Amino acid sequence: MKEPCIHIVGAGPGDPELLTLKGRRLLEEADLVLYAGSLVNREILACCRENARLADSAPLSLEEQVDLLTEAARDGKRVVRLHTGDPSLYGAIGEQIRLLEDRGIRVRIVPGVSSLQGAAAALGVEYTVPGGTQTLICTRAPGRTPVREEESLTALAATGATLAVFLSAEHAAAVTASCLKGGLSPDTPAAWVYRATWPDQRVGRTTLENLAASLEEAGIRRHALLVIGRCLDPGDARSLLYHPAFAHGHRRGEEPR
Repeated sequence: MKEPCIHIVGAGPGDPELLTLKGRRLLEEADLVLYAGSLVNREILACCRENARLADSAPLSLEEQVDLLTEAARDGKRVVRLHTGDPSLYGAIGEQIRLLEDRGIRVRIVPGVSSLQGAAAALGVEYTVPGGTQTLICTRAPGRTPVREEESLTALAATGATLAVFLSAEHAAAVTASCLKGGLSPDTPAAWVYRATWPDQRVGRTTLENLAASLEEAGIRRHALLVIGRCLDPGDARSLLYHPAFAHGHRRGEEPR
């Protein structure tokens, strides 16, 4: 007998064309799709079969979700748990996997494009800057989910790395205060991207000290990724990779003239 299995699939940040080919195929084949409520673009669900069962996970507890997935998988159904963005970032999939595996259900993960990449595309930036920061930190402000002191925004800001702050638009004032305490200057470039890659995407560029005011003026408290760092204003930074004098396995460097 075939081992019961479900696929956890990343739906991408919003634009249906950013769904992976594998993710689309699995949705087209699925008998049951448990999707993440208003976070998943309904246009993505349009690729599911007409007789597929589509269930919204928003009103369900973790245990209710796992019961639904388990029953379908044990019945030999093709099952997809559809998450927004990439499941590995703030997707709360670890607890699902543990419960499913405890019930003998094998879990396979299909990655997706994150709002992290969607925001970079919307801003027209790269998060790492030659000669500047080579580090990108993904984090969030503490809320109902606490954050360890070692991972506080104050500690992370002190590194000077690019900060991508998830799930924290409503805490923007606290984000700014923590980053200033960590040593960032008030004029550090900052930006927000609301609903990256969706048709109603909005982008705001500002400074760290004005971040909260910028969001408030735009009326945004949710669904926005905050980006803080010099990557937003890198100047004329240039990498060595394509410098004429830089040699590597596929190109000989030119001698300085």
